[in-house]
Amino acid sequence: MKKIWNAIKRSLGGSSRREPTPEELAAIRRTFADRYNHFRLLIQANTRAHDAMGELEEALRGFRPYGMQYVRALCTRISTLIFQMVRHLDSLHPDTYARLFEVLQDIQERIQPHIEFQIPDWAGGEPVLGLHEIGREHVDICGPKMAMLGEAGNKLSLRIPEGFVITTAAYGRFIRSGDLAQEINRLVQMTDPEDRESMFQLSSRIMQLIMGTPLPDELAEMILAAYDGLTERLGREAKLAVRSSALGEDVEGAAFAGQYRSLLNVSRSGLLDGYKEVVASKYSMQAMAYRMNRGMRDEDVAMSVGCMVMVPARSSGVAYSRNPVNVRDDHVSIHSVWGLPRAVVDGTAATDVFVLDRESPMRLVERSVVEKDEQYVCHEQEGVCSAEVLEEDRHAPSLTDGEAAKVAHEAVRIEEYFGSPQDIEWALDRDGTFHLLQCRPLMLVNRAREQAVLPENLPDPLLARGRTASPGVGVGPVHLVRKGADALTFPDGGVMVLRQARPSRAALLDRCSAVVSEQGGIAGHLANVAREFGVPALFGVEGALDALENGQIVTVDADGRAVFDGAVESLLTERPPERIMRGSPVQAALRKAARHIVRLNLTDPDSPKFRPSECRTLHDIMRFCHEMAVREMFEYGTNDAFVQAASRQLICDVPKQFWVLNLDDGISPEGEKRVDQCVLLEQITSYPMQMLWKGMQAVPWTGPPPVNTGGLMSVMFEATMNPNLTVAAGTKYTQKNYFMVSKNYCSLQSRFGFHFCGVEALVSERISENYASFQFKGGAANLERRIRRAKFVAELLEEFDFRARVREDNMFARVEGLDRETMGHRLKVLGYLITHTRQLDMIMSSRAAVEDRRRLFLADIAKFGKPGAEESGPGDSKVGEAAGAGAEGAGVKEKAE
Repeated sequence: MKKIWNAIKRSLGGSSRREPTPEELAAIRRTFADRYNHFRLLIQANTRAHDAMGELEEALRGFRPYGMQYVRALCTRISTLIFQMVRHLDSLHPDTYARLFEVLQDIQERIQPHIEFQIPDWAGGEPVLGLHEIGREHVDICGPKMAMLGEAGNKLSLRIPEGFVITTAAYGRFIRSGDLAQEINRLVQMTDPEDRESMFQLSSRIMQLIMGTPLPDELAEMILAAYDGLTERLGREAKLAVRSSALGEDVEGAAFAGQYRSLLNVSRSGLLDGYKEVVASKYSMQAMAYRMNRGMRDEDVAMSVGCMVMVPARSSGVAYSRNPVNVRDDHVSIHSVWGLPRAVVDGTAATDVFVLDRESPMRLVERSVVEKDEQYVCHEQEGVCSAEVLEEDRHAPSLTDGEAAKVAHEAVRIEEYFGSPQDIEWALDRDGTFHLLQCRPLMLVNRAREQAVLPENLPDPLLARGRTASPGVGVGPVHLVRKGADALTFPDGGVMVLRQARPSRAALLDRCSAVVSEQGGIAGHLANVAREFGVPALFGVEGALDALENGQIVTVDADGRAVFDGAVESLLTERPPERIMRGSPVQAALRKAARHIVRLNLTDPDSPKFRPSECRTLHDIMRFCHEMAVREMFEYGTNDAFVQAASRQLICDVPKQFWVLNLDDGISPEGEKRVDQCVLLEQITSYPMQMLWKGMQAVPWTGPPPVNTGGLMSVMFEATMNPNLTVAAGTKYTQKNYFMVSKNYCSLQSRFGFHFCGVEALVSERISENYASFQFKGGAANLERRIRRAKFVAELLEEFDFRARVREDNMFARVEGLDRETMGHRLKVLGYLITHTRQLDMIMSSRAAVEDRRRLFLADIAKFGKPGAEESGPGDSKVGEAAGAGAEGAGVKEKAE
């Protein structure tokens, strides 16, 4: 291609130029079409890279949740777009920009350590430890749940179950076997986290993959040996509770309540599969959603598993050392049932509630006893099963007052030892002995409405009962979730209505405005997670599924325990958005990668440092590629030989000569057929040029504004001192005014007297790619007045969605992401300013004159109407009287300003 172009330049160059032959003209057009294609693709990549960097900057603000697969995908997408820009720039001028490829690779290598998938070395340490030999110092290998349980048992002499912990060292050995970790990462990276159905499928595939992977023989033998040793100590076969104790679980602000699998009554024959099932639950839908909402990296979460002997519970439940929905309430609350605590934590049954004053001696201040028809018990052959409660026990309290005081006393003792409010799971055996099953930090919610004046004249509620599981008010469309498939169509901002408050529904909390459940209580896992996420939740609302309909707008007042039809404005308060990702490992990884992506160091194209070796970030490379691509195209397009062969002079009645370089489809077929190298305005099919031209011609320019003596002397002095302002001197300021156009693209480089402007715009139906940029510089007055004019233009453009910046007398502005009609309106604004900012620098010392001019400009622009309105009259320039008018009559000599 280069050889062809050089040959053509030689044939057209020299002192005795000749008209190009049809073959030469065709070769030029083919060459230009190829160059334009690379230029167009570079501009598209540039626009998408701008969008992606804007997305990255928004993600860094931390208002919406995302995971590491999003971080990796976003950084990879930006790197790919920048590579495309480098490749297309290199094609515009082969070998000139080869250094950019090396620079890009160097930056990518600096980004990679922050985002690449790395498996931590979990394999160190003992794979199995006895529960009674661990404490809080074992958090990193046994997980917070088991480590804190062991600590409480050892230091507070509390009775905890016999058992052992399969540590993160065992997890490390298992996850590295058979390339399991790499395959999981591959599946995760292939899945769009925004596609809920795909995420369900991902969850299923990974869990099946884990269940189908055999444990290393040595690890399996160690686990079974630990079980056999436990059985020997007990003198009988042990039935175990197999429970998760993942790193990051049961810590303050991230309880992971109910998000992982727990298995009860597990025998030796089911232990190995039970272990794998708990490990696999790391990839349950709700657990993956929870990690994403908490900004936790998948690779940072190793799963240890506690294996504890089942306690033959007569009564059990959950105790809170303080009120979780009111930070100012220090009463101890206990939620209990007959049998095992499963019904309490999974939200499938109502519970007895005991509230006690924490002062010694503890005093019962409230007791609520519900009917208890069923209880969970351990059956020797059938495992954990539901059994009917005896008739005499159904309405009886599951704890005596003395037993409630005993549980409350232990809850306060655990709080005092660990130094923070506690959420404990407990059981009383048939002898009334207290067993601690779990303890973790309790998240407290500040109820802002406690001291607020309640709204008056509220409408009658649709439902007015239940228990506040998570405080607050939410409004949105009802979505009834009766089965798993209903979750796939859950809308953003919906009100989730359930029969049972099961922990698995936590996967939808990031989309919920509120939750209403017919069953469940404040102590359930779903209630815990709702409080963490700040989602209002009202549980125990009988008949909710029948009373509410899909799509119905309701207001859920969890504080007032009521559900209202429609949006009740008096209850709604503006809540500041929460930076949910702040301080999270995922955001930290993105922030470290962003240092090599978004920071812009190459800001001055005229600086000697504006070169590939000075690019420090992907943004630098993007800026360099765009600037160089525009220069390459302009230099190519303004080459005398090319202009003679490929451009057309615009026939119009303005006192300037404009040339049009058709990049692709910017001129109609009729215009292309003309043999006189001219084109009529009506033959221009470029939408951006049409809109720009309408603005340029919308309001006739009435000449320079009245100027005082100081302004005139400033212009005269600058003209004598600046050789570039001498028109006959043949300097860089004597270039032609030309449009480069295609149907959706336009670039204008023009001189209007002593100032220069450039417009570049891409406008189509694809809103995300639309943009318009404007550059304005120069003038005849002194630098101070030129700077004021640049700021004047910038401030005007900012009123029309442009982002503008001023550096001395250079003004740069850009608008993007608007629909086609709105972009057309903004191009009219630019066209108007191109025409009407001439010689304004001469009046820039008078504030009154500047303000008058500003009001005049805004009044003129207001005549354009709303975006999309097509004005007639002055916006449409007259075209030449005769289609055959040649170059001699096409333009009028430009008047000196």
